Amino acid sequence: MNIINKLCFCRLVDNIFPEDPEKLTFFALSAPEKLDRIAAYLSERLTRELNRHRYGYVCIAMEAMEQLLLACHCQSINLLVESFLSTLRLLLEFVKFANIEEDTPSYHRSYDFFVSRFSEMCHTEHEDTDIQNKIRVAGIRGLQGVVRKTVDDELQVNIWEPRHMEQIVPALLVNLQQHTHTNSESPAEQTEVCFRELLGRAAYGHITNAVRPVLMHLDSHSLWEGRSFAVQCFQIIMYSIQPQHSHLVIQQLLGHLDANSRTPASVRAGIVEVLSEAAAIEATGSVGPTVLEVFNTLLRQLRQSVDYQLTGYYDDDGKQETTSSEEKTLQDAVIKTIGSFANTLPVYQRSEVMLFIMGRIPVPGMYPALGSRMIQVMLLKSLLQVSECYDSSNLLTALPSSFLEPLLSFTLMEDPEIRLLVLSILTSLIDRRHNAPRLSAAAASVTFDVSVLQRKEDRCSRQDNLFIRKHAQRLYRHIYLTCKEESSGRSHYQALCALLAVVCVELTNEEVTVDLIRLVLALQELALSNQECLSVFNRCGVHAVCAAFLLLLSQLGPPPPLHQHVTQVNIRTVLVHTLCITSTLPEGQLKVDEDFLFAQSKICEALTGSSYSAHAERFNTPYTPQITGTHKHVYYSTRSYPSCLLLTYYAVNPCLVVKVVEKFQTAPFEEIAAHCGARTSLLQSKLDHIFDLIIRPPPSPSGHSPPRSTPLYEMKFPDLCVY
Repeated sequence: MNIINKLCFCRLVDNIFPEDPEKLTFFALSAPEKLDRIAAYLSERLTRELNRHRYGYVCIAMEAMEQLLLACHCQSINLLVESFLSTLRLLLEFVKFANIEEDTPSYHRSYDFFVSRFSEMCHTEHEDTDIQNKIRVAGIRGLQGVVRKTVDDELQVNIWEPRHMEQIVPALLVNLQQHTHTNSESPAEQTEVCFRELLGRAAYGHITNAVRPVLMHLDSHSLWEGRSFAVQCFQIIMYSIQPQHSHLVIQQLLGHLDANSRTPASVRAGIVEVLSEAAAIEATGSVGPTVLEVFNTLLRQLRQSVDYQLTGYYDDDGKQETTSSEEKTLQDAVIKTIGSFANTLPVYQRSEVMLFIMGRIPVPGMYPALGSRMIQVMLLKSLLQVSECYDSSNLLTALPSSFLEPLLSFTLMEDPEIRLLVLSILTSLIDRRHNAPRLSAAAASVTFDVSVLQRKEDRCSRQDNLFIRKHAQRLYRHIYLTCKEESSGRSHYQALCALLAVVCVELTNEEVTVDLIRLVLALQELALSNQECLSVFNRCGVHAVCAAFLLLLSQLGPPPPLHQHVTQVNIRTVLVHTLCITSTLPEGQLKVDEDFLFAQSKICEALTGSSYSAHAERFNTPYTPQITGTHKHVYYSTRSYPSCLLLTYYAVNPCLVVKVVEKFQTAPFEEIAAHCGARTSLLQSKLDHIFDLIIRPPPSPSGHSPPRSTPLYEMKFPDLCVY
């Protein structure tokens, strides 16, 4: 019976040469247990026809095998697949390896062979474009089949090993790069499908091996500088891999950026651009435990770029030149990327990142003036990028003392760009409802509809009230002092007006409103005072800030009489002379008519009888910024750096540490010992005095002092009582 069956399917197989494949397919479907023997006989017949150079029959045999693969879906199909692969390998080997005999064919090595041959097909450079495309498409499909066969079967060869990935990935990238998507049969189209499928099947431990060849390919073919192809590659990667694995790609890109820190700026900018795109695609918060590592790497690249820009070279030997424009392009890309990463983080991590960046802004005097100034600008721009992504309901968290104090100190620097950056950062952090763009527009208009603002209905929260008590006066003082800077331009005064408006909108209560009005009246007096060395432009700018802000404030809740007084003042004239100012203004004294000024008496009268009356007595004390006081601020003046720079503990501490370390490293031992001994004696005497005051008994009503007892710190206790 077995002989009869064999003769039956052999005759059916033979009948397909050339004309009757349907009967064979029907027989295979009705007797699937015969599939392996059918496939073996087909393979045997194909080999015989191949050796006889009867290539037409070879094509018929391959087509028959393919039709059986597509038609049959049973458990024994794996044996058919094995015969099919053996036959395919025979065809691929025929030209070059026809005379090589295998002692013991290896199942695993057969896949190695396919990876190598299919990869070679992907690189073919046939002179006929159509034939070349067909060969490349066949190679891509072959790689796709190998991947599908091996990735889900632990018994197969590990396709993720570097030796395989270093063949597969470049073969795919070459076709993705050199060909356009003309139709669904183009190499580029097939490549993208295969590449996405490969990455989509990658497990956690395989991501590194899959991405490393991409980096190597982009390096070896100088593809970072174009950026478009590199971005396209990593967009495919980030969208194809599992979201929880995306931080592994980010880590590899960061490491690659560090490894290329001595390459041209265009290469570094390309890697940074890819990082920015990858961060935008990455799942929110999936940067994971490497948050500070990410920002530390990017900030390090900023500092290195500034050094290269100053020296003109990006290597230590002074042989590889770079230009200022190239480095600025890189710096802009790094700052953009910092914002992209910050946008993926939760609020609490953004606070940590802002403190991290603030701690790396150089203290004036510790570096060369030009380099220090450039680094400060770069880091403040980075800080602005992070602050624009920050969205917190708690200002105490957004602006803690450890962050606010050093930030405010930069509002008093001579450099106008630094001051403008700091004002923008403050506005961005306080503006929790994103009203700043509308308020900036309001600063240049005499008509503004407050209904377009996003305002909270309830009063200040407990956290906001704590922030007001703790930091409001410090903020007002710096706003006042910033208005005195002669190098301020129109953008500075618009930023100051926007900052005041944001404070008014976000921290709505009677006390804040009254204090802001007092501050504005003090600024008006500042603009009128002849004791201040301010230009006509600066005086007009301060007047404009007062006029624009009071116009807005009078519509945000105070009683109507205040709005009437503000509108009675000819605000239009003030704004025309200020915000539309030109460089042809005459020098000299600025005389402002009383009709153009806001009167304190009329403002007090307007607030009388309202909920603001309880705070109206504060108008009796004109606002005066306190330079010294509870905050222990110390100012110094210098011509080489800021003329009035606010120093705080956070700014001075690095200098003190450097001095102390230098002292203990260079001074003789005897000098150090004598110095420490003297300080120890002084400390001991102070402690003795304090202890004496603590243990001294209170005076007796009779006037007689009781006998003094032995001081506690001089008592001798038994050993058992001493811990």
